[in-house]
Amino acid sequence: MAEPLPGLALRFQRRFLAARPLRSLPWPELEQSLRAAPDSALLADILHKTILHPLCVKYPPSAKYRRCFLTELIKKLESTAAEPLDELYEALADVLKEKEESTHCYKNYLLPSGACVSLCESTALISAGTTGLLTWEAALHLAQWGLQNPHLFRGRTILELGSGIGFTGIAICKSCQPRTFIFSDCHPRVLTQLGQNLQLNGLTPEPGGTWSTQTEPQGQQGEGQSCQTPTVIVAELDWGSVTEKQLLALRAEVVIAADVVYDPELILALIGMLQKLSTCRADRKAPEVFIASTIRNPDTFQLFQAELDKAGIRWQVIPALSSCNFLYDVQPDVTILQLFL
Repeated sequence: MAEPLPGLALRFQRRFLAARPLRSLPWPELEQSLRAAPDSALLADILHKTILHPLCVKYPPSAKYRRCFLTELIKKLESTAAEPLDELYEALADVLKEKEESTHCYKNYLLPSGACVSLCESTALISAGTTGLLTWEAALHLAQWGLQNPHLFRGRTILELGSGIGFTGIAICKSCQPRTFIFSDCHPRVLTQLGQNLQLNGLTPEPGGTWSTQTEPQGQQGEGQSCQTPTVIVAELDWGSVTEKQLLALRAEVVIAADVVYDPELILALIGMLQKLSTCRADRKAPEVFIASTIRNPDTFQLFQAELDKAGIRWQVIPALSSCNFLYDVQPDVTILQLFL
């Protein structure tokens, strides 16, 4: 009897838990394995690594996603001579009993270290007047690049601009041992969701709630202190109104951002804030800056590069990743720029 393709159930697991589009799951390989060996044991293995996995039970993808996944799995089973699998039908019955669709769902991203980033995300592209309540492709790319370059973050203070709901920063906190990580955004609903996702992942922001431009961050660890558990700060940061003094108080050594260059109106505010960062360093070195962008509109990205040139901020393109492990199905055009302030 032919053996199932190695790691097939695990490939289903990684993509399913992250709620990647169903078309990206390895259905052709499953069909191939079932044709070679019509055995419901493989489907049972997939079921236990996905729907019945403890992460899915605790932080499930949307009911619609799980329903469609189980329906497709049952189709594969019924197209073979394999024995019926009662628990597959029972799992579908349980999902069908669930209440009406929620506006939020969970996604669980398995990191190379074995750790996991679990996020509560919006099921809509635009929710509460913002696109910041779900994870965008450039954040996934930036996280993978960060995980491949942990030396840039280890033992340092990191400021993330436009953190959204937190994927990149949480992945770096769990894998790269920063001393302090400052998550920042300006939309109240996004900041609320970000705080909830930090708690979900065992990261507790500094007491006092969200830091704002009216206060200064407290409790940053001194140089050389242990960074197994980084100090985490959530900052309400408006690029247009933040002052050089307030930025200096953050003491950022590395600045990162993902998918913040999508609107021409935001570019000037971003450039202005980068200029403040370059002049507020006191006797410290200017921070290293890395910005990841999905190139949806080349004109907008070229405008960003032109405005950087006009502001005297040098930049270079970081060599592209061959692929992003968190995306699986598609590899969008993502560019990471290093800026020299």
